[in-house]
Amino acid sequence: MSRLNFVNQSSVAMPKKFLTVWFDAVVDQLPAKDKRAARNREVTIVFLNLARAKALNLQYRGRAYATDVLSFMSEERESLGDLVICPQVVTRQAKEHGLSFRAELAYMSLHGLLHLLGYDHEETQAEAQRMFRLQDRLFSRWWAITWSGLMISTS
Repeated sequence: MSRLNFVNQSSVAMPKKFLTVWFDAVVDQLPAKDKRAARNREVTIVFLNLARAKALNLQYRGRAYATDVLSFMSEERESLGDLVICPQVVTRQAKEHGLSFRAELAYMSLHGLLHLLGYDHEETQAEAQRMFRLQDRLFSRWWAITWSGLMISTS
């Protein structure tokens, strides 16, 4: 299990308990080497509104739009890193994908976690396939079967 810290600088109330339960479930299902890397390490999730998310994406990736999730690896031994999530982008994408906000948030937080573990989909097609295959497998297995009830029961 990872230790989660939350910093909400957005105007949207975020489901912290839901994310904590989701992260624990995902970490438990990671491949063994990734599970060892993630266990008992901190992850800070920062929620930002559109303007701040856009500024960070421009600063660190050279892209002038707000993105769903940014991942910043940590060099500290006890920390895996930080995820920056823009709830407004997650809301828009949830509608586009026909998902609930929580389902899209779970998917994007999983995506960010995989980046913190060293997965990358922008370097090569093979790496992208490897990352997205794992991401989709973890998400579909644990969201559809086990966690769909969490959308309603966990705040």
